Amino acid sequence: MEYPTSLEKMVNEQYLRSVFAGKKVLLTGHTGFKGSWMLQILQWLGAQVKGYALAPEKSNDLYHLIEGDKYCYTSAIADICHQQQLTTEVVRFAPDFVFHFAAQALVKRGYEKPAYTFLVNAQGTAHILESLRHLSKPCVAVMLTTDKVYDNPERGIPFSEDDKLGGHDPYSASKAAAEIVIDSYRKSFFNPAHYDKHHISVASARAGNVIGGGDFSDDRIIPDIVRSLQFGEAVGLRNPASVRPWQHVLEPLGGYLVLAAKMSESPTQFCTAYNFGPEPDDMLTVEELTKIFIDCYGAGSYKNMMSEHAAHEAKLLLLNSTKAERELGWKPKLDARAAIKLTADWYVNRTASAHEKCMKQIKGYFE
Repeated sequence: MEYPTSLEKMVNEQYLRSVFAGKKVLLTGHTGFKGSWMLQILQWLGAQVKGYALAPEKSNDLYHLIEGDKYCYTSAIADICHQQQLTTEVVRFAPDFVFHFAAQALVKRGYEKPAYTFLVNAQGTAHILESLRHLSKPCVAVMLTTDKVYDNPERGIPFSEDDKLGGHDPYSASKAAAEIVIDSYRKSFFNPAHYDKHHISVASARAGNVIGGGDFSDDRIIPDIVRSLQFGEAVGLRNPASVRPWQHVLEPLGGYLVLAAKMSESPTQFCTAYNFGPEPDDMLTVEELTKIFIDCYGAGSYKNMMSEHAAHEAKLLLLNSTKAERELGWKPKLDARAAIKLTADWYVNRTASAHEKCMKQIKGYFE
C-alpha cells in the first residue's frame, strides 16, 4: 500500500517516539479490536503499556491472534466497573498517559443489554476518571467516545464538537452520557485553570466506524463481509443505503496519539473534545463499501436484507474535524477507498502472521 507523500508532520514515528518512548501508558480495553492495534503501536513506539480490560470474547479476536500479552509491560484482565480494583491498578502503575478504550461498543448489543451498556460506557468512564484523582503525578488522559454522541437529525451537515449531544439508541446515549461525565470531571476536578494543583489533563476523542484487518466482531460490516466471503455466501446488508464516515483504524489512533502528545507539551491547552473523521466529502454507503471490498478481495456477492422491523440506527452521520486539523495538525491520510483496500489486503494475506500484517501497515502509515 502506498501512502501520500505530503503527510502531516505530527503523525509520524519520529515525533511520536520522542513523546512516548520509555513512558508508562495505561490502555483500557487493550484486548479489543482498536485496543489491540493501539497496543502494538505503543509498544513499537517504545512505551511501557499496562492493559486493563475484560478477556477477549472469541478465540479469533485480534488480541489472541497477535498474542497480545507479549506487547504488554503488564496486563490486568479485570472489569472497568470495579472501582476499587481499577484505582489500585492505576495508582500502582502511576501512568504518564491514559487511553480509555474500554467500552460496550456495539449498537445491537446496546438494545439487548441497555442497562449494562450505560453501566460500562458512562459509569465505567466515571470510574477511570475517579481513579485519576488518586494519582500524585502529572498524567494525560484521552477518553474515547464515538461519533454517535451527537443528537442526529440526519440533515447531512457534519457535526462539530460544540453541537448538541444526544442519542436515540442506548449505545449512542450511553456515549453521550460519557461525554457529560468527562466534562463534569474536567470542570470539577481537573480544571485546566487549576492544573498546578491536580496535574491531570483530560480530553475526549470522537471517531467511529473504523475498519481494519483483524476485526472479527459480531454485527460489524467488515467482519460480516469476511465471514460471508470465507463461507462462499452472499453478504447480507441490513442498511445498504446508510452513509458512514469510514476510516481505517490507524487514522483515529494516530489522532489520539497526536492529541496526547500535544497535551503533554501544553497540559492546559488541549483539554477539550476533538473529532477525528475523514474528509466531509469522502462518503460511501454500506453498499458501496461492500462492492469495493469484494472487488479488492477478488470474489463474492451481496444481497440487501432491509427490514422494517430493524432497530433504529442512524442512516447518515458525518464529522467535521477542522478543529483537530487547526489545533493539532492532524488530518486523515487515507480516503475511504484506500482504507477499504488496506483492510482487504490484511484478510487476503494468508502467509504472514496477524502481528506481522499489522506491523507492516503500522510502519507504512507512520513512517
